[in-house]
Amino acid sequence: MELVNGRYEIDGVDVLSIVEQFESPVYVYSAATMQTQFNKLNNAFKGVNLKLHYACKALSNINVLRLMKQMGTGLDAVSIQEVWLGLKAGFEPSEILYTPNGVSMEEIDLAVAEGVKINIDNISILEQFGAKYGRKIPVCIRVNPHIMAGGNTKISTGHIDSKFGISYYQLRHVERVVKLYDICVEGLHMHTGSDILDAEVFLRGADLLFEAAEGFKELKYMDFGSGFKVAYKEQDVTIDIEDIGAKIASRFIEFNKKYGSELELWFEPGKYLVSESGFFLTKTNVVKQTTSTTFAGVDTGLNHLIRPMLYDAYHKITNVSNPTGIERIYAVVGYICETDTFGWDRKLNEVREGDILAFHNAGAYGFSMASNYNSRYRPAEVLVFQGKAELIRRRETMEDLLLAQVEIEL
Repeated sequence: MELVNGRYEIDGVDVLSIVEQFESPVYVYSAATMQTQFNKLNNAFKGVNLKLHYACKALSNINVLRLMKQMGTGLDAVSIQEVWLGLKAGFEPSEILYTPNGVSMEEIDLAVAEGVKINIDNISILEQFGAKYGRKIPVCIRVNPHIMAGGNTKISTGHIDSKFGISYYQLRHVERVVKLYDICVEGLHMHTGSDILDAEVFLRGADLLFEAAEGFKELKYMDFGSGFKVAYKEQDVTIDIEDIGAKIASRFIEFNKKYGSELELWFEPGKYLVSESGFFLTKTNVVKQTTSTTFAGVDTGLNHLIRPMLYDAYHKITNVSNPTGIERIYAVVGYICETDTFGWDRKLNEVREGDILAFHNAGAYGFSMASNYNSRYRPAEVLVFQGKAELIRRRETMEDLLLAQVEIEL
């Protein structure tokens, strides 16, 4: 989002005109930014056979999935519904890695029926899978490397107390199960968490997977997950993707020589591809002065953007309507009957009732985590593509709230 001649624009489209056309609150995504982020990541790993699988839980609008498909990504799906969305968006089954957690064998059977790649993260399911399919259906094994990483405990997924993956120390058990049921293991996978800065986190995990590979002779790929850190604030520390790419690629090339086969190197970026592409535009309903705080109350809440309340996530906020106003200090809060504070003590250009505020980094886990709490409608979604703002999801109505409810006589 850039200030051009006193007006904010997203890829050349006036921000206030988007609100005038589609009303607020509204999620807006830049297709150009997604492409830029994809190019950075895709070009960072030289000399290896790289495959990126977009983690669609970050933002699963079917138009975004189709855009990712055009860019050349595969898909990382964590539910059978995401698998179905991916297939509908045009992905081939072989381009989708299904990585569930805590699901029943019945759901895994549905994924097998669709022909997608299966990633298994617990021994119980591996045994059931082997008993049913043997080596007819290849699998990937998700390993828990016991590495604490990530910007928040709720998004750290590879530590010893995490529910995700099979413990690295249980791999000998896994090998026995694989041998007993003659299972074809074609991939090894790990994901340690989100907001990772240090290449050493990936390299420590990589070394563990390289050691684990000694027990699996039919591997075709290794998936190192993702979690690359993006910027949330001005002068924020971000991941050096070129440095990480060079270090991981070098280590992976060495491994391939020792393994005796050129495996594919996979990553599953979500936030890295879409976070910075997104802006959440909201209208200021009321400016309220108390004895200690000036509140800017907006026409949204934790029902539309829960990350600040769930993860203490920081989202930069910009007053789009008054870019030259005197800076004042505000607490930006929502309209939900809970404490839904988006930001305390934020220095913003003077906020007036009716002003449009933009939340930055709203592309990842914004709309996808939205709800109808307080019976509020979920907002519209707009994609700025090739210089035009396109509606990709309409705003909900009362009919949508009642659609799945069944009224009975009382």
